[in-house]
Amino acid sequence: MPVNSLPEQSNAERIEPGRGLGHDVAGFVRLLAPHLRRYRLQVVLILLGSLLEMGSNTLVPLSFRYLIDSVLPQGDQKGLVLVVAVLCGGLVVVTLATLGRDYIFAKTGNGVLSDIRSRMFEHLQALSMDFYSRSQVGDILARFSTDLAGVESSLSLAVSWGIVPLFDVVVSTALLFSLNWRLALVAMLIWPLCLMGPRIIAPRASEASDRRKAREADTVSNIQENIGAQAVVKAYGLEGLALSWFRTRNSALLRSSVRLSFLGGLMERSAWTGILVLQVLIVSAGAWMAFHGYITIGTLTSFQALFLMLAYGLYNVAQFIPTMVQAGGGMRRIEELLRETPRVADLPDARTLPRLAGRIEFSHVSFSYDGGRKNLDDVNVAIAAGTSVAFVGASGCGKSTMLNLLMRFYDASEGTVEFDGHDIRAATLKSLRSQLGVVFQESFLFNAPIRENIRYGRPGASDAEVVEAARAAEIHDYISSLPEGYETVAGERGSRFSGGQRQRIAIARAILRRPAVLLLDEATSALDVSTEAAINETLAKVAEGCTVVSVTHRLAAVESFDCIYVLDRGRVVEYGHHDELMSRGGVYARMRQKQGGFVVPAGTGVAHVDPERLATVPILEELSAEVRLEIAPLFATESFPEGRMIVHQGDPGDKFYLIARGKVEVFRDSSAGREPLAVLGDGDYFGEIALLENTPRTAFVRALAPSVCLVLHRGHFLELMDLFPAMRQRIRQVAENRKLALGRLD
Repeated sequence: MPVNSLPEQSNAERIEPGRGLGHDVAGFVRLLAPHLRRYRLQVVLILLGSLLEMGSNTLVPLSFRYLIDSVLPQGDQKGLVLVVAVLCGGLVVVTLATLGRDYIFAKTGNGVLSDIRSRMFEHLQALSMDFYSRSQVGDILARFSTDLAGVESSLSLAVSWGIVPLFDVVVSTALLFSLNWRLALVAMLIWPLCLMGPRIIAPRASEASDRRKAREADTVSNIQENIGAQAVVKAYGLEGLALSWFRTRNSALLRSSVRLSFLGGLMERSAWTGILVLQVLIVSAGAWMAFHGYITIGTLTSFQALFLMLAYGLYNVAQFIPTMVQAGGGMRRIEELLRETPRVADLPDARTLPRLAGRIEFSHVSFSYDGGRKNLDDVNVAIAAGTSVAFVGASGCGKSTMLNLLMRFYDASEGTVEFDGHDIRAATLKSLRSQLGVVFQESFLFNAPIRENIRYGRPGASDAEVVEAARAAEIHDYISSLPEGYETVAGERGSRFSGGQRQRIAIARAILRRPAVLLLDEATSALDVSTEAAINETLAKVAEGCTVVSVTHRLAAVESFDCIYVLDRGRVVEYGHHDELMSRGGVYARMRQKQGGFVVPAGTGVAHVDPERLATVPILEELSAEVRLEIAPLFATESFPEGRMIVHQGDPGDKFYLIARGKVEVFRDSSAGREPLAVLGDGDYFGEIALLENTPRTAFVRALAPSVCLVLHRGHFLELMDLFPAMRQRIRQVAENRKLALGRLD
C-alpha cells in the first residue's frame, strides 16, 4: 500500500496555533454536519463502500498466514486456487464498489460545497448595508475562496486520507491482537512514536506559518501598490527604489518560507521515523518469537503486513488531521458569516406598502451609524407627492443619511419615516423599494449587455420598454451606433463607457422602474461641466410626474426645486425655495455665495472668477475692488480628472489653488500611516501656507471628482503681498486658524 502525498500546503501551514488538534477536528465535523443532513443516504453508501475497501485491504495480509502455514507446505492446490479466487473475486467486487462510491462521493462533496456557497451568497443578499459598511470586500471574498477552498480540500481527501485509513487502523489493530497479543502490545508503541514528533514541532510550525503569511501579505501589498502607482513610479524615476523595497520584502519572505518548509518536512519526517524504528523492532521481536516457536512464520508475515497497514493508515490519518484543522478554521469563518443577522428586515406581519399618493414624512427622526454621535437629530421633513426636494449641506451634515433611511438601508434610531401615514418599517422591503428609482453618484454597471443593465430596473420589462427608457435617458442613439448595439457588454463596473454614458444608462434603469419616487444621490457631482449640464437637463425631463428627492453639494443644480432643506450637523437649519433662502442670508445663502462667482464654460477648458467673488476669500478680502479686478485674469485654469494627484507631499510650494468646481481630499503620510486632514469642495482654497513660507508641501491633495481649479502662481502672489503688507498678516492669521483646526493643508 503506497503512502499518499498531500498536495500543495505543508502540514505546518495547516496547524492553528493555540488549539488542540482533537478540539479542531471535532469542531470541523460539528460545523459540517448540518450541511450533510440532506445527503444522509449518500454518506451511508460512502461508508459502506469504504468498509468494503478496508475489507479488501485486510484480505492479502490474512491470506499470508494461511498460504505460508498450510497451503504451501502441504502442497494444497485446491486451497491455493481458493485463496487466489477469493482474492480475485474480492478485487472485482471492491473495484466496482469503490468506483460507485467515488462517484457518489464526488457528487456529495461538490453538492455540499455548492450548498454552502449558495447559502453564503443568499445570506449576503439579505444582509443590511451596515454589514457592508463595516466589512472589507477582501475578507468577504476570502470566505468564498480561501476558506471554502480549505473545506473543499478536506472533503476531497476525506475518503482516501481519512475514512479508509481510519477503518484500516481500527481493524488492523483488532487483527494484530487476534494474531498475537504480546507482539500487538509492542506494535501499539506506534501511537506515541508516530504522534509525539508532530505534537512537539506543531507550535513552532504554527508560529512560522503565521510569520510567513504576514511576510507574504506584506509582499503582495507592495506589488499591488506598485502596480497601481506605475504612473508616479515612471514619472519620478522610482524604479530603482521600488526594486529595493521589493527585494527587502522578498528576502524576508524567503527566510520565513525556508523555515516553514523545514519545520513542515521535520513534522512529516518525525512521524515516519517513528514508524521505521518500530518496524525494525517488530521484525526483530517477531523473528525471535518465530525462531523459538512461539509463533509461526505465516503469523509473523501476516502480522508484519497488518502492522504496515496500521502504520500507513495511522500516518495518513495523522497527515490528514491538519487539513481538517485548516478546514475547521474555514468553516468557523463561514459560519461566522452565516450567523450575521440583518438589522433591516421584514417584520413577521409586514404589509405591502401602497403606492405613494400623498406625502413622505420624516417625523422626529434621529439616527446614528455607530451608536454614538448622531448623524441625524430630531429631523422633521414633509415631502408632498409630485414635488421636488433637495437636501444640501456640508460634507457629513447628514444629507445622504436621509436617503439611506428613505431606502431603508438603515432604520431610524428614533422617530418614523412614513409613506402616506404608513411607517415603512411595517412594510415589506420589496413593496417599498419597488417604488424607488435611484441614480447614485457612481453608477454601477454589471459586466453584462447594456440591455440587461437597463432591464435590471424592472426584470420583467420587454425589449421595447428597455429601448423606450434609453430614449428617455437620451442614450439610445449612442447605444445603437455601437457594433453590437444593446448587446454590447459594459465591462467590469461599466469600464467600456464614460462617466456620462454610465450615468445615462443608470437613469434609463431608474426610469424603466416606473418609480413613484426618484432619488438622486450626488447624481452629477462626479461628471465634468458639459456632461453635468446635459445630465441635469435629462433628469429634469424624465422626472416629470415623479416625486424627486435629491442629495447634492452643488447648489446650482437645485435652484429650481420646490423645496430645499439645509442640514448642518444632523439638524435641519433652514428650508424653503431658493429665492426665500437667499433672501434670508443664512447658511444656504453663504454656501451659494461660496460656490458662486465662477464661470466654467462647457467645452472651453478655461474657467474664470468674478472679481467680487475674490472678496469672499479670507486671504484676499483686504484687496480693493480695483485690485481684485486686476488680479482676477491672473488666475490660470488647471483641470484634474477623478483620482489625479494635484499636490504631492514634498512638492515646492509655488501655487495657490481656488477650487472653481470639484471635490478634493487632503491627507498626509506619517509614521502612523495615512492621515486624512480635510475634504474640500467648490469655493474652497488651499496652498497659501507653503506659498507664503516658501516651504515644501506638507500634504497630498487628490481629486475625488473631476475638478477645475483657478491657480495663482507664486510670482503674482508675492507681488500682491509686497503691494499690500496687510495681506501678508491676514494670510498668517488665516493660516494659523487653519492649522489649529485641521493641521497643515499644504
